[in-house]
Amino acid sequence: MHAQHQIKALLDQLNTVIVGKNSQVQDCVACLLAGGHLLIEDVPGVGKTTLAHALARTFGLQFARVQFTADLMPSDLTGVSVYERGSQAFAFHPGPVFTQVLLADEINRASPKTQSALLEAMEEKQVSVEGATRPLPEPFFVIATQNPHDQLGTFALPESQLDRFLMRISLGYPDRAAERLLLAGSDRRDMVDSLQPLLTGPQLAQLQQRVLAVHAAEPLLSYVQDLLEATRSGRWFLQGLSPRAGIALMRAAKAQALIEGRDYVAPDDVQAILPQTVAHRLVPVGDAGRGAVEQVRAMLQAVPLP
Repeated sequence: MHAQHQIKALLDQLNTVIVGKNSQVQDCVACLLAGGHLLIEDVPGVGKTTLAHALARTFGLQFARVQFTADLMPSDLTGVSVYERGSQAFAFHPGPVFTQVLLADEINRASPKTQSALLEAMEEKQVSVEGATRPLPEPFFVIATQNPHDQLGTFALPESQLDRFLMRISLGYPDRAAERLLLAGSDRRDMVDSLQPLLTGPQLAQLQQRVLAVHAAEPLLSYVQDLLEATRSGRWFLQGLSPRAGIALMRAAKAQALIEGRDYVAPDDVQAILPQTVAHRLVPVGDAGRGAVEQVRAMLQAVPLP
């Protein structure tokens, strides 16, 4: 199976740079193959930016990084029209959002106004600048990083914004063996810069079509509906998942199935990506002392398999 070799090559290359994080790297690849945006939430210095950069290079995509700060204006992202004396007209200077992969670093440091400019780009794949609507390149991915909320000077992302991310992952600290490789090995940035693109634009589009063609049988759809209903029952979460979240969950499960080499979705695929795909859209009930991810896992245990 040709897609299988391509996906394995992608994963192998990424795992040489981001060591000891195979499951998180696989989630990232699933997210991009499903055409979704990715949120990486973690403490500074664990490799969020390196991972985003490595993903862009390996997928053969054009890449721009924006450091989000409290004074970043929407026009710093989208671009501005500048009056040029020679032509006696305004010329549009596109901002960094006009790229295929936008790394939005520390997205929760920007003001809500700037966050909403990014929201339009993510949802509509276009931006409105001074009355004109401009389409973004194809494909267009946002890989955003954010530090945990308890850090100073952060604006929590509103629910509507979090809902636009297909997945949220966290890298965590490396284990001892992986950290030893980091300490003794070469600089990760140099490694990223020497990565070769493994896909062309058309090949990526082809893989994304393959994801959409993955089959979901009736019993599997019933299982997904059971999970959606469980989130809405009030037993686990304050509010349940929206239909849009359910559609996102199916896309992610199909990408996971393709990575596993199947042309149909199995319950295992849904379970493998469920916490990363839905936990950031949910608020746990009461003071169970559990985070949303643990609560999703507890709910998974309680919903019977088809």
